[in-house]
Amino acid sequence: MDSLPKCTKCGSELTYQDGLLFICPECSHEWTQDEDEKTPDTSLVIKDANGNILQDGDTVTVIKDLKVKGSSLVVKVGTKVKNIRLIEGDHDIDCKVDGIGPMKLKSQFVKKA
Repeated sequence: MDSLPKCTKCGSELTYQDGLLFICPECSHEWTQDEDEKTPDTSLVIKDANGNILQDGDTVTVIKDLKVKGSSLVVKVGTKVKNIRLIEGDHDIDCKVDGIGPMKLKSQFVKKA
């Protein structure tokens, strides 16, 4: 019996075949054998406001006053944020801002220091 490939999206081993398609019951992802043979490029590329590629651990500078939602605090222009962590999503930088605490930032409002 042939072993079915793992899901290319979530890595689940519970895939099944329906005609020419492989289907993952956990995330509902469908793909063909041709797509399975290709190695997907899942590397996360996030760029700052100037187009520089950011990496985990970089130091960035805020280029615009940013209001902290649900608070009267503001992250001022020129604030340096050290040791960032890149994540997927709308706010793609996870960091800790001195004087404010942990928060998420959009990469379009920072530049690499």
